[in-house]
Amino acid sequence: MTDEHRRAPNAVVVGAGLTGLACALDLCRAGWRVALLEGSDGVGGRMRTDRRDGFLLDRGFQVFNTSYPQVKRRLDLRSLRLRPFTAGVVAHTPDGPVRIADPTREPGAAGALLPGRVFSARDLVALAALTVRDAVLPASAVVRRRDESTSAALTRAGVSDAVIADILRPFLSGVFLEDRLETSARFFHLVWRSMVRGSLCLPAEGIGAVPARLADGLPDGVLRLERPVVEVTDAGVLLEDGGEMPARAVVVATDQAAATRLLPQLTVPDARTVTTYYHATDSTPITEPTLMVDGTGTILNTCVLSRVAPTYAPPGTGLISTSVLGKDPPGRARGVLGRLAEVYGTDTSGWHQVAAYTVEGALPAMLPPWPLSRTTRIGPGRYVCGDYRATGSVQGALASGARAAREVSADLGRQGTPPGSRP
Repeated sequence: MTDEHRRAPNAVVVGAGLTGLACALDLCRAGWRVALLEGSDGVGGRMRTDRRDGFLLDRGFQVFNTSYPQVKRRLDLRSLRLRPFTAGVVAHTPDGPVRIADPTREPGAAGALLPGRVFSARDLVALAALTVRDAVLPASAVVRRRDESTSAALTRAGVSDAVIADILRPFLSGVFLEDRLETSARFFHLVWRSMVRGSLCLPAEGIGAVPARLADGLPDGVLRLERPVVEVTDAGVLLEDGGEMPARAVVVATDQAAATRLLPQLTVPDARTVTTYYHATDSTPITEPTLMVDGTGTILNTCVLSRVAPTYAPPGTGLISTSVLGKDPPGRARGVLGRLAEVYGTDTSGWHQVAAYTVEGALPAMLPPWPLSRTTRIGPGRYVCGDYRATGSVQGALASGARAAREVSADLGRQGTPPGSRP
C-alpha cells in the first residue's frame, strides 16, 4: 500500500460492484483519497464469473451491450475480446419458432419482415416508427416523456396484441425479469435504443472481466477485499473485525438488500429474482450464437453459450444457459429440461446440469413513473448509489456511481477539503 493510501481516506466506498468501482475511480481521478471496501473475495457484485471444470459460469445469464455511454467512456472494448450474439432472436410462439432479426445486420433474415410473414403491415409500420424514434432522438428526450407501463406504451404505439403477446412479451420478460410488461416505458425506450445502436456480446473471459478491467484502473491500496462493513457510523464505517474507518464521506454502493441493512431509513423498490441453469452436452443442439425466447413462459430464454464464446466450455463440449423467473423449487429443473427438448428439437436426457444460480435482487422493479436518475445524497456526508437509484442496467449502475462521485467531490470541496489532503 502506498503512503498516500495509508492515510485516512477522504471517502469510503462500500461495495466493489460496478457502481462502487465507478464511484471510486472517479473520486481517485479527482484527487481524493479513497478506500473501496468489499466484503467478498472479488470485485463485480452480481457481475462475476466462476470457473468450474473448464467452464465459465456467469452468476446468472448476462449480456454486455457495447452502446452504453458509460461503457464507451470507461472500457477498452478490444481488451474484453467480445463475442457477439446474432442481431436478433428466435421466438417460440404458439405457431412455432419465428426468427426476428435486424435486416441491416442480418440481411438473410429480411424475408421474415415482409408484410404477412410474421408481422402485419400495420405492425411493421408501428415497430419501424418506434425504432427510428428511439434510435435517432437524444436520450434526454426519453426523460421528458410521460411515463407509463411498457405494455401501455407498445399498445399506444400501434403494436397489435398478438405481436406483444407472442414476440415482444417473451423477449422483454428476459430483459425486465417480469412477464406483465409493467416496467417503466422510459426504461424500455432506453433499452430499445441501446439494442438498435449497439451489439449484445459476451467477453471471452466471462462477464466478470468487465468489473475486473475497471478494478485494474484503481491506484494501489484503494481496493480492500474481504473487508465487510457492518455499520455506517457518525464517524465513518464499522468493520466486521471491530475496526472503525473514519471518513468525511461514506458512499454505500452495495445491492439494495445490503444497503437497507446499513441504512435502515433507506426506501428501496421491490427486486426481481431470476434463476439460471447451465447444462453441458457433447453435441450442441444449434450451431449459431442466437438467443431463443419462449412464448409459453416456461423459460425466459436460452442459448448455447459456447457458440457465442467458445471459451465458455472445454473443447468438444457445449454449454447451454437457460433462465427462468423466480427461484429454483424442487422439480423445476426437470420441467426446464423437458421444455428445452421442445425448444431445441432434441433429446436432452443426456444433458448434464453443471450449475444453477438463483440471483435474488437481480434487477429493481422499475414501475412507472420511474426517475432515470436521482440524487445520491441521503444526509450530511452520506450517500447511496446503485442501479436501483437509476436504471437496472450496466449503464445505470455506472452512471449512479459517477453521480455519487460528483456529489461527494462537490460537497468535500465546499467543506474546504483540498483533494489529497488529510480530512
